[in-house]
Amino acid sequence: MYKIDAHQHFWQYNPVRDSWITDDMHAIQRDFLPADLLQLLLHNHIHGCIAVQSDQSEADNEFLLKQAQENPFIKGIVGWVDLQAPNVEDRLRYYRQYKKIKGFRHVLQGEPQRDMMLNDAFKHGINLLNKYGFTYDLLILCDQLSYTEKLVSQFPDQAFIIDHLAKPDIRNHQLDGWQEGMKALASYPNVNCKVSGMVTEADWHHWKEADFTPYLDVVFEAFGPNRVMFGSDWPVCMVAGGYNQMIKMVKNYVKKLSAHEQALFWGDNAVKIYQLEV
Repeated sequence: MYKIDAHQHFWQYNPVRDSWITDDMHAIQRDFLPADLLQLLLHNHIHGCIAVQSDQSEADNEFLLKQAQENPFIKGIVGWVDLQAPNVEDRLRYYRQYKKIKGFRHVLQGEPQRDMMLNDAFKHGINLLNKYGFTYDLLILCDQLSYTEKLVSQFPDQAFIIDHLAKPDIRNHQLDGWQEGMKALASYPNVNCKVSGMVTEADWHHWKEADFTPYLDVVFEAFGPNRVMFGSDWPVCMVAGGYNQMIKMVKNYVKKLSAHEQALFWGDNAVKIYQLEV
């Protein structure tokens, strides 16, 4: 079984740029580089990973490209471009030369305009992604699910991937609204979902495996075995435990799946959706 961690981050910590890492997240207020992750991947028999942007700048793309060039276990990059820029097509054309860049994302969850993804300029950028063979990661919160459905409905040929289950309120065991929104998104066959980032939405210090079962049940039933993939969200997951604790919880859930379905979840879906060279 070929395993991929489809969602993790690298950064050289800058307290100004990385102000989203607040003091209650002090465990990750430092550098995280490929050498730090490699031992965790080897320990868990994971063969490669996808590095995802943590800063909304093209400088971050260059940083991640350098890491991928020096560390072959980085199989893909989800970077950032300004999808609303007048020259967005020029930038996509530029990044097409780098085989490791598989797609892009924007931190939509943090935008004051909650339906920013429906702006004409943003949709123009989304419309160009498929032309150049790029995926799009959706980093959203529950209140943006209906806007996101309107977006994906307009681009049936674009591969979308929902990050972190759209961040349900696991801490307070809330399913209302999120469950309906996720089922609606799953009705579009071009929308996929990463099983990632869950522990940070739970009670950081007191979560238990059973807290996640209702949310995982919804996702696996709605998206099916061909459109879900594993991602750790390392090192962010460290604020609510560690890599090994998080992956143990996921392993215990998916062991009820067939061997074929487990292979899809742990790696095959990520390879196919992100067109990884493994």
